[in-house]
Amino acid sequence: MIEPIDILFVGAHPDDIELSCGAMVAKSVRDGRRAGIVDLTSGEMGTRGTPATRKREARSAAKILGASFREQLDFHDGGLLTGREQELVLIDVIRRARPSLVFAPYPDDRHPDHSRAGRLVADAAFYAGLKQLDTGTRPHRPQAVVFFLQHYLHPPTFVVDVTAVWKTKMRAIAAFKSQFFDPKSKEPQTVLSKPEFIEMIESRGRHFGAQIGARYGEAFVTKQPPRVDDVIGAYQGREV
Repeated sequence: MIEPIDILFVGAHPDDIELSCGAMVAKSVRDGRRAGIVDLTSGEMGTRGTPATRKREARSAAKILGASFREQLDFHDGGLLTGREQELVLIDVIRRARPSLVFAPYPDDRHPDHSRAGRLVADAAFYAGLKQLDTGTRPHRPQAVVFFLQHYLHPPTFVVDVTAVWKTKMRAIAAFKSQFFDPKSKEPQTVLSKPEFIEMIESRGRHFGAQIGARYGEAFVTKQPPRVDDVIGAYQGREV
């Protein structure tokens, strides 16, 4: 059930949030914020697992991260729909959740569903604030849409120290047993199911963490720069 929260995380597929910004979800909850997750598809085109399996795994992962809710929409995996019908559904979600921030996929990625999702979320977040657009829920426009990175990396606008919750992120990823490395699995091997994939996620976290003088970091891009009140503090711990 969708309820008012502080931050809404929207991914194209189950496990997108965990891989890209799962630590940010866990950190937000740890910091006293309320976070919700929306998957735009059930991942029905995935090589491994089934939509039912992935839905159970997604619920387990959301519980590990501490999300207040996790909703799954039906925007079609492997050809994510972005028409007016989908916009209106997402607008209603945003108006009911009333988040201050929305996190979405960066709208330029290897997987077309990720790119489409990023544009769709950004558009819906703006339209959700239009008073004359009647969806049966009160208008609400988030302060900003923040983009998380997936396959392609882009210069980040900011990086968050997620060292304290990195293990929580990795436990949430591990909840998707059907998708990632399992030596006992008899399903077809994919890029995600190779042990090197999880090693890459670990390395990426270390890479972004090193950029801010932390052990682990998650990077984000915004079109609106965040306000910084303490310039010296923002660079504390980095080497020049």
